[in-house]
Amino acid sequence: MKGIILAGGTGTRLYPLTKIVNKHLLPVWKYPMIYYGVEKLKEAGIEDILIVMGKQSAGLYTEFLGGGKEWGVRLTYRIQEEAGGIAEALNLAKGFVYPGDKFVVLLGDNLFEDSIKEFAADFAKQEEGAKVLLKEVADPRRYGVPILLEDKIIWIEEKPTVPKSNYCVTGIYMYDFGVFDIIQQIKPSSRGELEITDVNNVYAASSRLSYNLLKGWWTDAGTHASLLEAGSRLAKGKGDQGKKDE
Repeated sequence: MKGIILAGGTGTRLYPLTKIVNKHLLPVWKYPMIYYGVEKLKEAGIEDILIVMGKQSAGLYTEFLGGGKEWGVRLTYRIQEEAGGIAEALNLAKGFVYPGDKFVVLLGDNLFEDSIKEFAADFAKQEEGAKVLLKEVADPRRYGVPILLEDKIIWIEEKPTVPKSNYCVTGIYMYDFGVFDIIQQIKPSSRGELEITDVNNVYAASSRLSYNLLKGWWTDAGTHASLLEAGSRLAKGKGDQGKKDE
C-alpha cells in the first residue's frame, strides 16, 4: 500500500507565519509539520510516499526530507500549480498509484495520536471503495459531518448548521484506484474547487464508504491556537481525548 500527503494550500489562517514559509513546514514541537505525516505512514508500514505540495517553499521540502532515506521511506514529489481543492491535489497522484492499488491519504495539517496501522490493514481487506476516519468533536458544525444509519455512512454534510451526529470526518482517507474516475466526474464547488467531500459522497451513496473511529487526540493544525496545542500534545506524548482545538 502507498501513501499520499497533501501539503498544498496557502495557510491563510496562519498568516503572517505563512507569508514566509508554507504552513506544512512550520515547526510543531521538534519537527516541521510535514514530518509527522511521514512518520505516521511509516509506522503503518507504508514506505512509498508521495508529497503533493505548492510551489512555495518547494526547495525546503526536499532539503529537509530529501528522498526519504534518512526517515526510512521513499519519497516522490508533485507540485500543485494552483490551489484547486483537495480532490484536485489528489488527482495529481495518478501515475504514482496504479490500477489495483489501494492507498492512504493524509492532509498534511492533520496531526493525531492514534496509529493508523490497523485501519490500513482493515482497508486492505476491503474488496473495494473507500474508508474515512471519524473523530467525536465538541463542535461538529465546523467540519464535514457524517450522517450514520445502521452503522453506515449514507452522506456527509459539510459544515451543517444542525449536525446529525457529533462526529467529524478527519483528513485521513483511504481509497481504491476508482477514486480517480470519481474525481473526473465531480464539478467544482461554489468556491471553484474540487471538494473531497463530494468524492466521499459518491462512495457513500453506493454503500462503499466504510469508517473507523479515532480514540486519541486529533487536530487540524490550521490556526495559531491549534498549532500551539498540537505542539504541546506532541511534547507530552499524549493529549486530552475529545478536546476541541479553538
